[in-house]
Amino acid sequence: MKRIFLALTFISILSGCNSNETAKALGTLERDRVTFTATSNEIIRELPVLEGSAVTQGQVLVKLDSKSQQAMLAQAIASQAKADAYLLKLTNGERPEDIAAAAARVKLAEAQLTEAQKNYQRKAELVNKKLISQSEKDTALAGRDSARAELESANEEFSKLTAGARPEDIEQAKAELAAAKAEISLQQQKLDELTIVATRDGILDNLPYNLGERVPTNAIVAVVQASRIPYARVYVPATYRVNFVPGKAVKVHVDGVEQPYSGTVRWVATEPSFTPYYALTEEERSRLMYLAEVDLEDSAVKLPSGIPAQVDLAGE
Repeated sequence: MKRIFLALTFISILSGCNSNETAKALGTLERDRVTFTATSNEIIRELPVLEGSAVTQGQVLVKLDSKSQQAMLAQAIASQAKADAYLLKLTNGERPEDIAAAAARVKLAEAQLTEAQKNYQRKAELVNKKLISQSEKDTALAGRDSARAELESANEEFSKLTAGARPEDIEQAKAELAAAKAEISLQQQKLDELTIVATRDGILDNLPYNLGERVPTNAIVAVVQASRIPYARVYVPATYRVNFVPGKAVKVHVDGVEQPYSGTVRWVATEPSFTPYYALTEEERSRLMYLAEVDLEDSAVKLPSGIPAQVDLAGE
């Protein structure tokens, strides 16, 4: 009888231990990790900050080679200058010298027409007196008509120069200038992206590539660990998921620290992290884990990332 009592007592102790163990959401302390990628396949020219150093927002982390991009930017600037000059030419109209030359051609054509008209009249009188042949009259008539056509052409050219450019041509030139300006903005942005700067304060956690290496496009060239209060990323057992909701106050234990920290649940996953593909039994459902994140109080700001942490679920 005594042996049976001892066995039952031992089982009860084991059950209590297991209950205490499962009443904890296990995980680690984490901080936001900001990754920076290369936007172009270029060579790393500068690494001004060492790994593990504190960085501030706007500080240069990596500089990629920018010679080819600077050339493309210069080409875009030249295209804008060309489009700007063409639009200015259309809006300003023709040069005064060209207009004066066109006016002089009109006067010359008028004089030639007057002479051709008089020559034709003389030839017509001589034909009537039968002093010359009809062919000479026809030649004079053709010369007069040709002079008249030259005068009309000169007048049209003069009108074209004085009327200015067509509105459609001006609108097209404006559109080309706007496109050139947009291209400059795009090339300038690409040039700026070759100098990678920190977007948040933190610690430079990793520089995967060395100075002088050519990095592929979209490769991660720097990782910054944001210098903010860490949060606990833990896995909550399914049996405690119902009451473990955002906004709930909990206690967080950190390895190496005696006193627990106050925490607030900020997010819990809606789907379990481990889900069997077959129908879940009651025993299997108890093994499901839900990923959650718990914000810590301000006093935890100096805690390092990656150390184990446990959220106390015993009071739920």
